[in-house]
Amino acid sequence: MELGGARPGDRTMVYALRPAADALHDALAQGASADAALQATVAAASDGTSRTASMHPRRGRSSYVGERALGHMDPGAHAVALWLAAIRDALPG
Repeated sequence: MELGGARPGDRTMVYALRPAADALHDALAQGASADAALQATVAAASDGTSRTASMHPRRGRSSYVGERALGHMDPGAHAVALWLAAIRDALPG
């Protein structure tokens, strides 16, 4: 975020990463099991990703396609949600 300038609220992978990181932190701080914390992390990333479909792209590659990106999830955010779900599915629990 520091180098690229992306911030929460921008239609980038940060829109999945930040909520996921916050959910993981909050779940662990509340004493949740690792499995429950990872479930919360994946859910937050998926929710953040879904919300990008209605956002105007201002940063990242989606900014090059402008209005045509509306109605489609940000591909970087979607990739983050997929990675996190794959990690969750690969871990025993």
